[in-house]
Amino acid sequence: MQNTGLTISHSDDQKTLAEAPVVEELDDFPDRLSLLKRFADLEGVILFESAMNRDSLSRYSFLTADPFYQKIVQNVQCGEDPFSEIKKQVNQFSVKTTAELPSFQGGCAGFLGYEAGNAWEKLSNNLIDEFKTPDLSIGIYDWVISWDHQKQKCWIISQGFPETDFKRRQVRAEERLKFIKERINSNLPQEERPSTVLKTDKILSEQLATQWDVPVLKGLTTNISRGDYLQKVERVIEYILAGDIFQANLSQRLLYPLNENPVDLYSRLRECNPAPFAGYYSQQDWAILSASPERFMDVDQGKVSTRPIKGTRHRKSGPEADLFTRDELRESVKDRAENVMIVDLLRNDLSRVCLPHSVHVPELCKVESYETVQHLVSEIRGTLRPDLDVWDLLRASFPGGSITGAPNVRSMQIIAELEPTVRGPYCGSLFYLGFDGRMDSNILIRTFTCRKGWIQCPVGGGITAQSDPEKEYQETMDKAEGMLRALR
Repeated sequence: MQNTGLTISHSDDQKTLAEAPVVEELDDFPDRLSLLKRFADLEGVILFESAMNRDSLSRYSFLTADPFYQKIVQNVQCGEDPFSEIKKQVNQFSVKTTAELPSFQGGCAGFLGYEAGNAWEKLSNNLIDEFKTPDLSIGIYDWVISWDHQKQKCWIISQGFPETDFKRRQVRAEERLKFIKERINSNLPQEERPSTVLKTDKILSEQLATQWDVPVLKGLTTNISRGDYLQKVERVIEYILAGDIFQANLSQRLLYPLNENPVDLYSRLRECNPAPFAGYYSQQDWAILSASPERFMDVDQGKVSTRPIKGTRHRKSGPEADLFTRDELRESVKDRAENVMIVDLLRNDLSRVCLPHSVHVPELCKVESYETVQHLVSEIRGTLRPDLDVWDLLRASFPGGSITGAPNVRSMQIIAELEPTVRGPYCGSLFYLGFDGRMDSNILIRTFTCRKGWIQCPVGGGITAQSDPEKEYQETMDKAEGMLRALR
């Protein structure tokens, strides 16, 4: 292992600044899943992972755990600011990162559930919530293991926060580094670290008993029957024709018993459904396992980027048929219109917090291929106003328009009317925000949420005036295919 250091800025006397974190390069390039197992029993363990080769989108992965501060909110209320306390805490610390190391070198990490959007818009609170996962769970982490897949290098970075004295910080950073190295070198079997996520809750099981079977997998059920889903698609179309909205994302929630450690399930998920914005996050008695293909917001030195996905085709087994499907998706008037609507919505969201005339669209309706489906993907960029920050960006854009609809608020109201249960982590975001203000985040689609012996896996799609209810239902099952392979 090789020790190195970073140059630290001392430009802000109001913040606690480090002379340098303790940085140690690992001699080998450790397997990410193996290290996740070493830390899986710790509170707030989180892995941000590029589980497929997608050029610049898949360069880095990060693992951290045991935050020194946590903010967990169970039920966000309209009018409150769920970010105020965490922002106050993290703003006490500042480091200057360098291009020699991966982008995340400690800071905030966690997730926002879909219902965290209730803080900014008053929506229905009458939905069923059997899983009761928090609306928000964020920690501040003082160490991280960082992989650079392009350079095939890996580092441990230990900041020593929350100590304020430089000497005490150095001592804490060294202690944390020692602790991490001991964990990395541990041969302790994962089975010796029991997971409370597996403990079946009788009350929850009774609540989930009134579901409809989904015949593609024994034991798989849904909270909306196939017939009801078709009717709800028709209802969304009625709202569109009445002029209420242009499109809305309608989902069904698939359920399956959890009979194994979530880390083992995540291991199969990343193989069956590799994705550039994958991740694992566990806290107390629940875990989020994501194979998301979609970036929500990326911020680097004030430059903002978002990559909405709208438009889907199921992949074919033969290469010629797959190419035909790709061309069909690219030329589909319906799918392009669906994508462009969300691009316009996100352009408006970014314009609320970005410099005038900086918001632009470098990519529109590009076809990207994944394990089981092909998607239309666009990119919108802008430059954040200097008087605003990442938290302002999240307030202006969360939840993401690609998983609500257009216009955003009315679509969310219709979703609350038609979907019988809360979405929870689904359609929320797993994110990190470095001490230097660098952020990246995903949209939590293609995601398992595990709690009390159960797995939920919602899947949905955008409904427009041109939607065919049967095809929309089938699209949800096409999106679920990679997830169901992991369950099989």
